[in-house]
Amino acid sequence: MKVAIIPARGGSKRIVGKNIKPFMGKPVIAYSIEAARLSGLFDRIIVSTDAEEIAAVAREFGAETPFVRPAALADDFATTAVVVEHAVRWLRERNDPVRYVCCIYATAPFIRPADLRAGYELLVGRGVSSVFPVTSYPSSIFRALKIAGDGHLVMMWPEHELTRSNDLPEAFHDAGQFYWLDAAAFLRNSRMYGEDALPVILPRHLVQDIDTPEDWLLAELMYEALARRGAGEGER
Repeated sequence: MKVAIIPARGGSKRIVGKNIKPFMGKPVIAYSIEAARLSGLFDRIIVSTDAEEIAAVAREFGAETPFVRPAALADDFATTAVVVEHAVRWLRERNDPVRYVCCIYATAPFIRPADLRAGYELLVGRGVSSVFPVTSYPSSIFRALKIAGDGHLVMMWPEHELTRSNDLPEAFHDAGQFYWLDAAAFLRNSRMYGEDALPVILPRHLVQDIDTPEDWLLAELMYEALARRGAGEGER
């Protein structure tokens, strides 16, 4: 069985009601649920939440909410891994044979069904324990600066001050959209990705982490710009 798990606790502080806050005309969690549905991959799409308001919205858009997430897994310190592990073990205890699990973040309005399918094909085709999307940094991290204790700017890697940009390795960061996991391997190590993880590489214009009001505004501006160019929700 392939199952999507969407963690969506209540009580977000920096953006109040973040997981169901309206984003371009519908609750932001709806984008994650709809992408999972349109991918055609999942036997079940489950939202793990402690809040009935979130659960009601999730059901409205086609997800299941078969359990209430325990309070101990709904505070500021609960990791994504423990939330996904709780859901997988809950299913297995009820004789649902989860083979593959995809953790999809609730605030991922740029997520595309095609990327979910690409991740699944990599996971199964290469026989790895995890696959997740990444995107490149817009400039080399090896030219990064920091502010020293005296307020002056210094290079984090001064040995690369004169290295040509073309000679520096490209670096990537987590796109913050989804993680495909082999359920058995995940239950053994409780890690969202391991040493054999493979990437789905996304363009930077489809990646925006949403943790602060500024992030939210930027995501809306990006989404509007893509809409003006005629990119549909499944394309973007």
